[in-house]
Amino acid sequence: MSRPLLPSPACPAVHGRLGALLAHLDTRSLHDQRIFVTGGTGFFGYWLLSLFDLLHRQGVALKVCVLSRSPTAYLARAPYFADAPWLQWLQGDIKDFGAIPASNLLIHAATDTDADAHRHPLAIMDDILLGTRHTLERAREAGVRRALYVSSGAVYGRQPADVAQIPEDAAFACDALHAGSAYGEAKRAAEQWCLQFGLQHGIAIPVARCFAFVGATLPLDGHFAIGNFIGDALAGHDIHVSGDGSPQRSYLYGADLAIWLLTILLSGQHGRAYNVGADQGISIAELAGRVRDTLAPGAAVHIARGQDDKAERNRYIPAIDRARHELALDAWTPLEEAIRLTAECASPVSQP
Repeated sequence: MSRPLLPSPACPAVHGRLGALLAHLDTRSLHDQRIFVTGGTGFFGYWLLSLFDLLHRQGVALKVCVLSRSPTAYLARAPYFADAPWLQWLQGDIKDFGAIPASNLLIHAATDTDADAHRHPLAIMDDILLGTRHTLERAREAGVRRALYVSSGAVYGRQPADVAQIPEDAAFACDALHAGSAYGEAKRAAEQWCLQFGLQHGIAIPVARCFAFVGATLPLDGHFAIGNFIGDALAGHDIHVSGDGSPQRSYLYGADLAIWLLTILLSGQHGRAYNVGADQGISIAELAGRVRDTLAPGAAVHIARGQDDKAERNRYIPAIDRARHELALDAWTPLEEAIRLTAECASPVSQP
């Protein structure tokens, strides 16, 4: 079965919200920049390319080159990017692609995060560790002097029950010998590689530790609870919570995310991590109710099993004081608006 078209970046829920947030981005520093991007065809990539498209339409002179294993397949789903004058493509694998065009900036966001990929931990570790090393070498050859490494909140491991929000200087981390730690441990090691590579070669590489997000192109039938709830509501179904609904998460909208990533790229300090996400937690049960109230007030919420009061509370919520105070970033889009905008992009009228 063919994969659906991705929503046009000109969809009001995309360009409209990005445009409303542009005042938070120093667009002047992007003029005449040449940016190389890995991971440009996933969720993060869609929002970054949509932001670049908007900037181009507003007269910001920039050039972007995106690495992809199959540009043709992506452009079949996103045809509006095919003739973008600011955009070019480099076909290749993250671990061994060829020389890249001369570039000033790098956004290294390539990591496969779907559920199937996590069934192959050695492949994920190869992509993260070998891919990061190879990408930085190619970027250095191309003249990059500033890069963003897109990491993950997974580097912290399980959030302790008595910690409401994880700060960047948290002393805890993944269990290095737990089989489920491959992704988080590889990201953590790649952060150290970025630190040392930048020191040796004079490249500033801040780190974005990313948490949970919502917005256009988030799968509505995958392993993301908020996506599944939105999918249920749009299909006219009741909303089903597979567990007990007690885990707590927080969600940053895709437009906010794109502004955050570019800001950290341009202004973040070398070797300094910035949590990327929203800091207002919500339980999965409450989230299901919030999606229902926003999109399908008549639907019911079904929770698979009752809560175990003795079980350790599962949280995945960042502290974002560092990004807020040092870079003037914030979670600007309220959760209800983020849910509504995501649903608008998933409807047939949003397609090009």
